Amino acid sequence: MDVFQHVNHARMVTLLEEARIPWLFEDGRPTAPLRQGCVLVDLHVRYRGQLRHEDTPLDIAMWIEQLRAVDFTVGYEVRAAGAAPDSPAAVVASTQIAAFDIETQRLRRIAPAERDYLAEWMDR
Repeated sequence: MDVFQHVNHARMVTLLEEARIPWLFEDGRPTAPLRQGCVLVDLHVRYRGQLRHEDTPLDIAMWIEQLRAVDFTVGYEVRAAGAAPDSPAAVVASTQIAAFDIETQRLRRIAPAERDYLAEWMDR
């Protein structure tokens, strides 16, 4: 909470990350190798409504907006706990993530298994 009694920007960005990590990087996921090397390329957060402490736990819907050779974009909609899935989201965000080879310090192509898994989540 910030001085205005709503979830502040830094905390919102952290919540988006905390939602994304188990979805993409958990053991057994085809995208788990990305945790060995990926970089956040771009972040957009748009606030359409206020979220307060009493609105928690927040519901965060995620999907893949774009999938390219070396990167992908995750879309997010954040709603207060118990809000209808078709109600307007309080926060709409996106993060562009690129696969990265730590040893060579270069972007790498997304592997076929990673691509297939990510493609399953397109436009959800």
